[in-house]
Amino acid sequence: MTKKQRAAMAVELLEQAYPDPVCALDYEQPYQLLIAVRLSAQCTDARVNIITRELFAKYPTLEAIAAAPVADIEDIIRSCGLYKTKARDISTMTKLLLTQHGGRVPDTMEALLDLPGVGRKSANLILGDIYGQPAVVCDTHCIRITGLLGLIDTKDPYKAEMQLRACLPMDKANDFCHRIVLHGRAVCIARRPDCGACVLAPCCKFFTGSQNATKPKAKAPAKAKAPAKSKTAKPRPAADTL
Repeated sequence: MTKKQRAAMAVELLEQAYPDPVCALDYEQPYQLLIAVRLSAQCTDARVNIITRELFAKYPTLEAIAAAPVADIEDIIRSCGLYKTKARDISTMTKLLLTQHGGRVPDTMEALLDLPGVGRKSANLILGDIYGQPAVVCDTHCIRITGLLGLIDTKDPYKAEMQLRACLPMDKANDFCHRIVLHGRAVCIARRPDCGACVLAPCCKFFTGSQNATKPKAKAPAKAKAPAKSKTAKPRPAADTL
């Protein structure tokens, strides 16, 4: 089976298992997704959704966030980790959206990467979810599971993205990445994967490899050593009687 065939099978199997792929981050406006993605670095999506709910309630518009004191943003996102850097990026990012992009989130990779705190993973998510462009979001779930499937042979996010672009049907790549995240949380969990319940087993190189692997033969138990002979002196013959 070629990589493209395996990728196509994985896409189809995930479509059946997860018919409604959705982004795990809550948002209503494109700029809100951009902010949520920035907050998601080294933070769970569940925690991000709690934080953004408070942030967007207090500052309900792009202009309001851009005008907010950085210290106020820090206070709201403090439980997120790296909150000082993230607060600074959010403040600068929202100002740039207003001054350089007319209040609109950019729709090109190059323009998105010019924003503070935005890398290729974040940019791909925006391009795919907001603008419907072919995108490959290489987060930890995607890299780990596509590695098990044999679709990539690297853990480097950029190299992984390029390898996946070469084998995935790109019109389905964005939804594939969302489904991979859902599958990684529900079944193919990093430290305790449930391979017996995995819909991707038919195209998983890790699963088929482990099934076909020859188990090492058990070593024969060592023979028990015979007990050592007693070194007790032989009894002396009785003395002659007169």
